[in-house]
Amino acid sequence: QVKLVESGGGSVQPGGSLRLSCVVSGFSMDLYAMGWVRQAPGKEREGVSCISSRQAAPYYADSVQGRFTISRDTAENTVYLQMNSLQPDDTAVYHCAFQGSPYCRGLNNFGTWGQGTQVIVSS
Repeated sequence: QVKLVESGGGSVQPGGSLRLSCVVSGFSMDLYAMGWVRQAPGKEREGVSCISSRQAAPYYADSVQGRFTISRDTAENTVYLQMNSLQPDDTAVYHCAFQGSPYCRGLNNFGTWGQGTQVIVSS
């Protein structure tokens, strides 16, 4: 059974940082590109970042470029999203997801998602 379990969300003030984690099971993570998608109330779903399972530069949405960093630890079956300089517009539920390819195919081709972890950025 495929499972993606996110953690690390919470409430933070503008300018703060959070590190999200996603532990996967039920499939071999090293075969697929992994990433993060966020959903904010009243807004369209947004692909945030993607990292290939092979040597390739990660993808980032323009809205998070330079502030967020994605990484993966295949030995631990975990994907991370380090989020710095958080802003109120980053408030959303963040979902871990994977694409059906070893390489990222943009930020709009994610398949199975996890339940998500809530991130709230507010003063």
